[in-house]
Amino acid sequence: MLLRQPATPDNAPAGALPVDVRLMNAIAGIVFVLALAALVAAGLAWAARRPQFQFGDVRLEGDLQRNSVTTVRANAMPHLAGNFFTMDLARARAAFEQVPWVRRAVVRRVWPNRLVVALEEHQPVALWEGDESSDKMVNSHGEVFEANVGDVEDDSLPQFAGPDGTSAQVLDMYRRLQPLFSGMDAEMVALRLSGRGSWKVDLDDGATIELGRGTQDEVVERTTRFIRTLPQVLDKFHAPLETADLRHAEGYAVKLKGLSVNADAKQPQQPSSKQ
Repeated sequence: MLLRQPATPDNAPAGALPVDVRLMNAIAGIVFVLALAALVAAGLAWAARRPQFQFGDVRLEGDLQRNSVTTVRANAMPHLAGNFFTMDLARARAAFEQVPWVRRAVVRRVWPNRLVVALEEHQPVALWEGDESSDKMVNSHGEVFEANVGDVEDDSLPQFAGPDGTSAQVLDMYRRLQPLFSGMDAEMVALRLSGRGSWKVDLDDGATIELGRGTQDEVVERTTRFIRTLPQVLDKFHAPLETADLRHAEGYAVKLKGLSVNADAKQPQQPSSKQ
């Protein structure tokens, strides 16, 4: 019997396989890939059930000042699930970040059964006015967070207030104003931003100062002029400051203990008093 090779098209390149052979090769390749994927999946499923891949060690890193390792573990561990292969690291991170005082957690796996968690705690710089039923503070990044105020050793934290989402703005203004008031031997105990954008300061001697509206640069410049000229007003009347209003175009008005004074910030040597 004489066998003939299948005819190939005239335009087929030399050495090209017939269409049916190439199709069979493609199908074989797909089957191989699927089989390999199934084998890998089966291997992972088997490994996921092996006890040697269960996290036997959870190591906490970071400077923990208001949390103990025991406290963090007790709060976060019940929310962790899975082993080295199956644990959802995003959920694990969220479990640690819901622990009081924890600002940020970075979770990573270490072969074969270790979980390493780097923790960053909130550093409180001020109290935040909110609902009386909740303890809110502002951290060094200008973020509002909730924690037990009683855990704070520093009882001289200033009070911040402002519309939602303005805590970072209030902290930035505080950092710019505090050195100015320190120069007049006063400390800011409260800084408030109204809904209309007006700033107000309470000092540790009981004085209240309305700083007014404007950009931060404008408010700082206005406050600088006030602090520079205020000593001459106080020396003239020999009375402590009770309130001050800087919301005037050419000067400011102050109320001293027992009298009121309108002062021209440009000519402070000639104030006029009103009973």
